[in-house]
Amino acid sequence: MSVLARSVGNAFRNKVRTAAVVAVLAVAICLALAMLVANQAVAGKVAELNASVGTVLTVNPSGGQGFEGGGEPLTAEQATTAAAVPNVSTVVGTKALRLRNADAAAAQAGGQGGPGSQGGPGGQSATTVTTSLTAAVDAGTLGTRNQAATGSTGSGAAPSFSLPITATGVGAEVDTTGKALALTKGTGLGDYTAGSTGALLGTTLAEKNGLDVGSTFTIQDQSFTVAGLFDAGTAFGNNALYLTLPAAQALAELPGELSTMIVTVDSMENVDAAKAALQAALGTDTADVSQGQRNLETAVSSLGSVKNISFIGFVAALATAGLIILLIMVMLVRERRREIGVLKAIGARNRTIGLQFVLEALVLVALGSAVGAAVASFASGGIASALISSNTATAATTTVAGQRGVPGAGLAGGFPGAPGGNPLGGASQLLTSVTASASPGVIAAGIAAVFGVAIVGALVPALLTARIRPIEVLRGE
Repeated sequence: MSVLARSVGNAFRNKVRTAAVVAVLAVAICLALAMLVANQAVAGKVAELNASVGTVLTVNPSGGQGFEGGGEPLTAEQATTAAAVPNVSTVVGTKALRLRNADAAAAQAGGQGGPGSQGGPGGQSATTVTTSLTAAVDAGTLGTRNQAATGSTGSGAAPSFSLPITATGVGAEVDTTGKALALTKGTGLGDYTAGSTGALLGTTLAEKNGLDVGSTFTIQDQSFTVAGLFDAGTAFGNNALYLTLPAAQALAELPGELSTMIVTVDSMENVDAAKAALQAALGTDTADVSQGQRNLETAVSSLGSVKNISFIGFVAALATAGLIILLIMVMLVRERRREIGVLKAIGARNRTIGLQFVLEALVLVALGSAVGAAVASFASGGIASALISSNTATAATTTVAGQRGVPGAGLAGGFPGAPGGNPLGGASQLLTSVTASASPGVIAAGIAAVFGVAIVGALVPALLTARIRPIEVLRGE
């Protein structure tokens, strides 16, 4: 009988014990794989954040904050100055427009004396122009209340408002946070630094107006063609469109003027230094430089905690699996002393007998890995979510505690990113947006690590067989 056949047969010699060992191993292996999946998912998310949002700075006109701010507009010359700052990799200028349906704008003007001028995306100032498009988001109670506050409704009934459509001219294919636009259909606009009649529409805005790639619409009586559709992930973000920067400036009749600049730094470690250098180069009386996701450090720190915990859990589960194999194999060696003595008496080598025990251990591990991997493929997402949710709550509690005594910290709701709102601001969405999926590569790597630990655990008792002397065993019989 071959060594492999004898090892497989020995693994099932005591079926009850085999089932119990496989069950315990499956639990340990499942936990190890789930922790590895969570670790890989979090590591990928941290890398994504560090490479995108975490390195983005926003430059607005000094004192500018939507309809409440002021200051002088930014210029193309200032964008050139910003690009020369050390550690700055790219500078994308934007020009914000607020598009209102011509018929709706006329009706509202008759009811309230004209629509007020509110801020554009991210609080930047915006120029209002007319379009043939209809907003994809209904004003509702909040929209009607906010827009009524900017005009005079008189003593009559409150007019019916329609929301403006956010239009942004950009100098590159990025959204207002500096991340690449997620196109779901069509293509980009080509050269974003040249005039163009192409446009990128949010998916819900296009659906609301019955438009698709190749369809046309008008802005200020000028015809534009839909080149592509994008999904921003939110209702507000999809009620928007993007043009090339010169096209937006031409519609606003403000050539060379910028609403804001999106500055990308080469690494997260250089963000603070680049921010200070930008502020010095542009001047505090000319521009305000801010980090749109300043609380991203809290998010990354919390994700880093999840990464460390998941790695420790992975190592602990691996060690547990190895310890289980070690104890089982030590017990088997002690039980089979007579069998080992007989085999050695008839000429079996220590290497052959040791290999038999190693293969027997690997059979048990293979069974445990099959069960553990099947369970981990379903449970890893839940385990990762539980780890992330727990650390999000801890980070939120810490942030709130640190904000005690800060003006506005007790306001419910507050402004976006204000202390009175979500303590982590947009960072909480980044935390909860981690998707943990048990990919075949991660599972294979985890199982390979389990087999490596199992071999180490099986070698120790296998080496004990060399200490068994056949004469002593047979004399005892």
